[in-house]
Amino acid sequence: MAVRLFEDKEHANSYWKYRISPSVELIDKVLQFHRSNKNSANDLAVDVGCGSGQGTLLLAPHFTRVVGIDISPAQLEMGRKHVNVSNISYRESPAEELPFEDGSVDLVTTMSAFHWFDHSRFLQEAHRVLKPHGCLAVLNYTMDMELSYGDCSETLNHICKEFYAALHPFRSPCLGSCPFELYKKTYDSLQYPVKKRQDIFWVRKPVPVSGYIGMVETFSTYQTLLKKDPEEARRLSQDTEQRLLRAMGVTSSETEVIVGIKYFYFLACKPAND
Repeated sequence: MAVRLFEDKEHANSYWKYRISPSVELIDKVLQFHRSNKNSANDLAVDVGCGSGQGTLLLAPHFTRVVGIDISPAQLEMGRKHVNVSNISYRESPAEELPFEDGSVDLVTTMSAFHWFDHSRFLQEAHRVLKPHGCLAVLNYTMDMELSYGDCSETLNHICKEFYAALHPFRSPCLGSCPFELYKKTYDSLQYPVKKRQDIFWVRKPVPVSGYIGMVETFSTYQTLLKKDPEEARRLSQDTEQRLLRAMGVTSSETEVIVGIKYFYFLACKPAND
């Protein structure tokens, strides 16, 4: 059964504001794999579990049409509000019931959402809608982001690890004990002869300290704590922010740090005879 999260308007707004999109370099890895098949086409890409559309936007220059799919009306509203690109549209739909004809889609992506789906049903749907030679791209990242700033990076990351440890008891069972486990198991079981897996792909971006805190606050672990004990959740994030600023020797939460995000992904090409 699929899991429904990230659906209220306030959370959707924070999701748009703070979530860091995949890098152009990471999307290029997906596109290179897709184009490595000489029979591939670039007519339609579908981004499943698109949230507020940060990743969907990156596909637009490369396909005639891009459709973002999500189960949350609030997330889709954010996408429509902030992404005004003529070849992008959004549709409300479960990942397990994609609103496309058999063999009609060139690329199916899911970025940081696969673990919330009914895995087998989604994979069946992706297989159904993909054209022969179409590509499936499943991306995610680990929660343990790393910060860099001057000569105090080690101290900052010690503070971050304590932040993550405090949130760990609120981790959803859907995420498993290890972030790679589900994705590796799925990759190994996928009966596509042409496929590729990458366990570590670093994305590094400058982000204000407030933006880093805001991003962690969008995670399901923090949101679970926030619902259970709002006062403790806010105390934890405010205390972490102040500790980071003290370690950096600055007072403004708009001071930028380099945030390192550890992505992993697998790519697979649907065979021509399926």
